[in-house]
Amino acid sequence: MGLIDSWSLGEHTADGMTFPTYRKGTGPGVIVIHEIPGLTDAVIGFGDEVVEAGYTVVMPQLFGEPGMKLASVATVRSIAGICVRKEFTKLATRETTPMADWLRSLARELHGELGGPGVGALGMCFSGGFALAMMVDESVAAPVLCQPTSPFPVGKKRAADLNLSPADLAKVKQRAAAGCEVLGLRFTGDIAVGTRFETLTSEIGDAFIKVEFPGKQHSTVTLHRQQEGVDRVISFFDEKLAV
Repeated sequence: MGLIDSWSLGEHTADGMTFPTYRKGTGPGVIVIHEIPGLTDAVIGFGDEVVEAGYTVVMPQLFGEPGMKLASVATVRSIAGICVRKEFTKLATRETTPMADWLRSLARELHGELGGPGVGALGMCFSGGFALAMMVDESVAAPVLCQPTSPFPVGKKRAADLNLSPADLAKVKQRAAAGCEVLGLRFTGDIAVGTRFETLTSEIGDAFIKVEFPGKQHSTVTLHRQQEGVDRVISFFDEKLAV
């Protein structure tokens, strides 16, 4: 029996795309978006921690298979598949991932069902910036960026890019100025994050809350899990999503 077996399988359709979703828990809604290669046991385990903290967690399966291992043939296939799929931006700058519209729709649906101030959205690694793109929608009240790596940091321009179109960046800045804070987690020596934290600080100022750890590791709440980081994420959700 795998960790995912205790979650309820569903699906969500929007913008001409349908993806499976896994749901568990009660309380305010939180969307947890997995990293590469997919819904690994480490991601599912983190989702369980958020459930235990008192939240309804929905985890979309955007690629890969639940429970897949990091070092496997399936992982290689998952990464190769991402590189050719049009739903995701990999190298383009000043462009929002097409996946954002689907995720915003999922957030609106969950918020409409559960009510409250809004829902939380957490992305990690390849999906780290997706939570920022979701913030464009008013249904997202607590965006969390764990080591955002898109677009891939090839060169200074991409390393600083937020994976947002100018229009979406303007909306993010507007919401930040109105009080919607953004939480970001990273290891300070993680080159995959590039200089995006500096860009976020420049663009939204004190509305960007940084939680940083020394070292060159990467996955702050999963593979290289930092308890302080997990606790800060939960407290951020508690603060922003309390009814």
